[in-house]
Amino acid sequence: MTGAATGTTNGAADDDLAALAKGGRTNTLGFVVRLIARIPFLIIATRLYGAEALGRFASALVLIEIVALICSLGEKRGLAQRLSEGAGENRGAETNLVYDGILLALGYSGVAALLLLAFPDPMFPNGMNSPWDIWLVATIPAFAVTEILLAAQAYRFDIATTVRARAVVEPWTISIGAGVFFFIPATRDAGLALAFIASIYAGLLTALWPFLRTFGLPRGWNPAPRALIAISSRAFPLVGADAIERGTRLLDIFILGLFAPPQTVGIYYAAQQIASLPQKLKTSFEPILSPVITKNLRIGNMGAIAAQVRQVGFWIIAVQLGIALVLGVPGEAVMGLWGPDYVAGTAALAFLLAAEVAASMAVVSESVLVYIARKRNLAVSVGVIVLQAALTIAFIEAADMYGLGKGFEAASAAGALLIALAVSSLIKAMLLKHLLRAPVSNWRWALVYAAAPAVVVGYAFTWVPEWMELLFGIPAILATYALVIWRRGFDEGDKVLFRKQVAAEPETDASQA
Repeated sequence: MTGAATGTTNGAADDDLAALAKGGRTNTLGFVVRLIARIPFLIIATRLYGAEALGRFASALVLIEIVALICSLGEKRGLAQRLSEGAGENRGAETNLVYDGILLALGYSGVAALLLLAFPDPMFPNGMNSPWDIWLVATIPAFAVTEILLAAQAYRFDIATTVRARAVVEPWTISIGAGVFFFIPATRDAGLALAFIASIYAGLLTALWPFLRTFGLPRGWNPAPRALIAISSRAFPLVGADAIERGTRLLDIFILGLFAPPQTVGIYYAAQQIASLPQKLKTSFEPILSPVITKNLRIGNMGAIAAQVRQVGFWIIAVQLGIALVLGVPGEAVMGLWGPDYVAGTAALAFLLAAEVAASMAVVSESVLVYIARKRNLAVSVGVIVLQAALTIAFIEAADMYGLGKGFEAASAAGALLIALAVSSLIKAMLLKHLLRAPVSNWRWALVYAAAPAVVVGYAFTWVPEWMELLFGIPAILATYALVIWRRGFDEGDKVLFRKQVAAEPETDASQA
């Protein structure tokens, strides 16, 4: 009996690893597609609209994104636990639980949108590009509902929908929209805002169709006020953690908007859009990681959770470090793509890329802490964002005091983010290790062995013309890093990320609900 049980446990662990690997492959592909799709928007926004307009647009998005994330009630991670605990194998009950979350999200986001319509000043610390900018609030309900729809699909191990919505439809819609609206005189000033609104609703429609095919419409759905209140109350720690985690990536822009001119914000935003690509890579693992974690929590298998954290954590940091080297070593040439004014953001880009590498452990640790230590995780997150705010203001004021210029102001905000995220990773990893009673670190010395030769190769290409540095240097850096990390860093367990043998997917036909 013991042998059979062990075999069953090992089989379940293999299935979990296979599901994580498939999600990882899909999201890595999504990252590449997102990178390709992001470039046209950055070219259009920086070359056609300019740093000042881009800075005002970026400042307005800060509040929109945070409020929308809050209104989604942490369902990106919380929905998996609610479905795991509340519905069992009853797919009709699962569907109704998802619609409970959608109803709450629509209610909260509607109220939030009306409040921002009545009091829009916090969205526009540097002014508005156009009166149309105020309608950015219309994206709050769409963004919140899309988060829930994608989380529901992820619970059924469908990550392809997330990739289509977030990595294909949204970025290409905003790129095409920004270009079209710029050449229409009536919408030129409002082009960035209108393109963003169109992209969010296009993403919503992309998520809605497969959701309806998978879950269908509610059956016998009778939302109970007490149950809805309970969902809201239980979501508070998750909402706080999500808002703070996203807030660490937006607080710097908000503070820059208060203390620096819009041109500086625009330069920083351009650098952040490049550096945020690896951040989206790691957070896109969360939907596929959440069902696996909640399943093991239900059976009390803490050792398996620690192993999954180590495994996914290493996959993420290995890929992120490669991205950081590819984009950071030729950073001046990369920022120069958007125009000569943006080269001042090279140092900010380097710090932001390093910050995403430093944050990888915090994000993976938090994916477990939000289930087993919500309040302690929230307390750590609050402390980290307070630290970031204090450092950001202090560094920006110091740069301004010594007249160092807009490039140093942008780098100051990025440096503060790097320090704050490194502290967050250290504390959250230590807390998770204590709670699981097992090591969770994603660090391996092979990362250093792979990075060192890649840096040397990249530095050699900085001596050639910039077009050669980008065209030949970036592939050379990537090839050098990938070769070493594959041979020195990846063991057989890691290499499953690149294999096609995966566990069978569960049925997703709504007719079976």
